[in-house]
Amino acid sequence: MRVLVTGGAGYIGSHTLVEVLGQGHEALAVDDFSNGSPVALERVRQLTNGGLEVAEADVRDTPRMTALAQAYRPDAAIHFAGLKAVGESVRRPLDYWDVNVGGTVSLLRALDEAGCRRAVFSSSATVYGEPDYLPYDEAHPIRPTSPYGRTKAAAEQALRDWAGAGGGRAAILLRYFNPVGAHASARMGEDPRGVPENLMPFLAQVAAGRHAALRIFGEDWPTPDGTGVRDYVHVTDLARAHVAALARAEVAEGAEAYNIGTGRGTSVREMHAAFERAVGRAIPFEVHPRRPGDIAAMEADCRRANAVLGWRAERDVDAMARDLWAWQRANPEGYGAR
Repeated sequence: MRVLVTGGAGYIGSHTLVEVLGQGHEALAVDDFSNGSPVALERVRQLTNGGLEVAEADVRDTPRMTALAQAYRPDAAIHFAGLKAVGESVRRPLDYWDVNVGGTVSLLRALDEAGCRRAVFSSSATVYGEPDYLPYDEAHPIRPTSPYGRTKAAAEQALRDWAGAGGGRAAILLRYFNPVGAHASARMGEDPRGVPENLMPFLAQVAAGRHAALRIFGEDWPTPDGTGVRDYVHVTDLARAHVAALARAEVAEGAEAYNIGTGRGTSVREMHAAFERAVGRAIPFEVHPRRPGDIAAMEADCRRANAVLGWRAERDVDAMARDLWAWQRANPEGYGAR
């Protein structure tokens, strides 16, 4: 299968490329390198012997995306390109609408012009918003509480409408919970620009001495220890889910949504403790007020992905912490200057 992968140089995109190429598929990675690094794609090549092509492009540039798709003639696309921080989305909402929704529409136009009818979308569990019940299943109401979540929900709807237009189209919507960890080789991992807004990369940088203390946003949440609870999933398990979604897209019609997590909630304090075990020493922390757009707890019901995609998460929080720390130690400056 020939697969066009937007955002292929990013954290999840690069790990997914390793799995896609490892299954014998070919891939065209498209990235504007505004957040991802070309070095990540060099390391994908080093870790695989598959056929990887690379093109620099902004997913919002419809003529450019159309030209790339028509030249490559993909059998399917995996769409990662987007902005992804809840807190930042509150400060920069229009950028999130422009990239996450506008970029999705641009890609779908390009796929139509190239005759590609299969898409796998990098969505998010933030589309659910405050839970009516936990764990979330795919039938839970969609009520996102942040601009980021609202743009993911809107992009999902665009894909649903595209897939519903017929012509054999299929859209597989993967609602990630909280991706963490790094490749077992320590050659690939998360390398955010600036100060990370997500827990685990910030925690790793604290352990490496780049920040003074972990920032815990709220200890008054209605959870067992007062800190936020999330369903963390290892990035390699998440990458495997995309390979399973590609196989599903070959036989599906219309749009289908799947939760991708472990089915187990872990609090910030529990993840902090797991990282301390991985590092072998105490890691300082300080408590800050809650962030706008955050919620108390998220936990996935992944039975649909287990049953239909044949996918299940395999790695626990200690593996997530060990692999992330191995990446941080081996790559203290990430992929280097960008």
